[in-house]
Amino acid sequence: MGMGSDSAAAAFPFSTTAAASPRFRSPISHRRIFSDVAEDVTVSVDGQSFLLHKFPLVSRCGRVRKMVVDSKDPDLLKLELSNVPGGAFAFELAAKFCYGSNFEITTANVAHLRCVAEYLEMTEDYQEENLIFRTETYLTEIVLKNLDKSLEVLCKCDGLDPIVEEVGLVDRCVDAIAMNASKEQLVSGLAHLECDVGSGKLRMHCQDWWVEDLSALRIDHYRRVIAAMRRNGVRPESIGTSIAHYAQTSLKGVERRHVWDSGPFVGDSQRMIVETLIDLLATENITTVTLSFLFGMLRMAIEVDASLDCRIEVEKRIGLQLEMASLDDLLIPSTQTSDSMFDVDTVHRILVNFLQRIDEDDSGDLSPCGYDSDGLKSPSHSSILKVGRLMDGYLAEIAPDPYLKLQKFMALIELLPDYARIVDDGLYRAIDIYLKAHPSLTESECKKLCKLIDCQKLSQDASSHAAQNDRLPIQMVVRVLYFEQLRLKSSFSCGGGGGSGPLAASQRFVMCSSSGVPSSCVSPQRDNYASLRRENRELKLEISRMRVRLTELEREQGLMKQQGMMRGDGRAGDHGRAFLASLSRGIGRIAMLGGGGGGGGGAASAERRRKKSGRSSQHGSSEREGKSSRRRQKASFAFD
Repeated sequence: MGMGSDSAAAAFPFSTTAAASPRFRSPISHRRIFSDVAEDVTVSVDGQSFLLHKFPLVSRCGRVRKMVVDSKDPDLLKLELSNVPGGAFAFELAAKFCYGSNFEITTANVAHLRCVAEYLEMTEDYQEENLIFRTETYLTEIVLKNLDKSLEVLCKCDGLDPIVEEVGLVDRCVDAIAMNASKEQLVSGLAHLECDVGSGKLRMHCQDWWVEDLSALRIDHYRRVIAAMRRNGVRPESIGTSIAHYAQTSLKGVERRHVWDSGPFVGDSQRMIVETLIDLLATENITTVTLSFLFGMLRMAIEVDASLDCRIEVEKRIGLQLEMASLDDLLIPSTQTSDSMFDVDTVHRILVNFLQRIDEDDSGDLSPCGYDSDGLKSPSHSSILKVGRLMDGYLAEIAPDPYLKLQKFMALIELLPDYARIVDDGLYRAIDIYLKAHPSLTESECKKLCKLIDCQKLSQDASSHAAQNDRLPIQMVVRVLYFEQLRLKSSFSCGGGGGSGPLAASQRFVMCSSSGVPSSCVSPQRDNYASLRRENRELKLEISRMRVRLTELEREQGLMKQQGMMRGDGRAGDHGRAFLASLSRGIGRIAMLGGGGGGGGGAASAERRRKKSGRSSQHGSSEREGKSSRRRQKASFAFD
């Protein structure tokens, strides 16, 4: 075999002792180096036999010499070599070296040559410039000074354990890769350094070519390279990009498993890759990876059934930046055949991590409502509002799942604090979807679920929809109508120019304005606490009276149902819904009248209404008394 380059031949000359080129008699069973001299020994390596001469082997290989001496047989005809690093390929190269045949040491074979030379004990004790010396010289002067060559040699170290570790070849290649990457990054960074005229700061524009090449490494070698790079000061951004590319390259064959699939579908190697990459993010403190990559690693960890510690680590990192997530990120398919379609437990843990971060950020001075006086402008307040909207969308997406348990659905709702939602329209929509998809819920379960909705935070459109929603419990509808009445009274009082009554003040305390800006509940220091306490007491008394009336109506409803069952008349239950619908329409008409009263010609129209009312007061007094009696009779059918 000829030399590949003149420079390599000059640096590592291999003299040829035979005039003829070697000929191979059998490529599988027997290999014959020379044919002009009769061979006197057969060397068996991994099922392949080499017909060789004792003298060239004994003169350079200490292991072969010891085997011949220990056999005490001058006519030894066969030698057995087991566990040869590099197998028959590496031994053939070593045998050619012993015979003086020309061949080139390259990055493709230097690892095999170094390991087989160590195995055969081809040291300087037997002959000068033996194979160990030649390979070490090539590694030191050519390979370890170059990042690309070091990376190629490290890739060729696969399958050479444990000798490759004993000679320290892996460690030297790892350190060389890290050192050369750090130097190259510094040089290329200075070459691409630019100045930002606007800010006066320096910006670096460079792309590390080795980011993609590292993906060819074995996962344990890759981990050692990344750790060495961190020690040598390689930029975390480059390391994060490398980890993302390695995951994309090595895990692209993992297919998504559906909830109806069962049994193992990936090997331990892919699970090891996922766990190692996640562990690298934690141990090396890599924080420059994107949120989409973290969600991808979380999905992959679930797919390959990675350890719980790895999943928790990724969930914590996602929780630190949950406000930047999208709805599609949270829709993680479930791998449990008996569970819901989506992995609700994982999202629950991510949300817990996010709230823990918020608690740590807001561990300073807090107001009674959980915020300081400038809480509206704080980053944590903005983040929790974003997450509140995100979770409302997530709840609406998972609500139609017929296998979603009520406990898990309610746990997600209860996890967020009250101040995470300015309005509860999104929550009301999600609960309404859940009620529609789960008609088998009991009345007590429906009541328990609907209690999570704050009727004071519903918009006018949501309140109008809830008042006519047959899926809601009757108590929920009554609360909606009650707070809608309070809102209308507050708007009337504000339109009259006063707005200073106790009812208006109470509305400012418990409601949000139509512009979406939170009420003074966020910063209660600015209000008069004594006045608010008095108004709250009055509001509680009014609510108590409403509850008493509701109890009486429910009792009358029960009596009416019993009488209807006895008479065979089932129409009594329809009157309650009809009354609520009519009451809702009446409230809508009051809202329309209230809006008209606040216009530019309000004074003249009000004067005309007073005159008209005075003329018809006597005429309509008897009629109102008759209508009042009919309303009291109809109220007994109010609640079905």
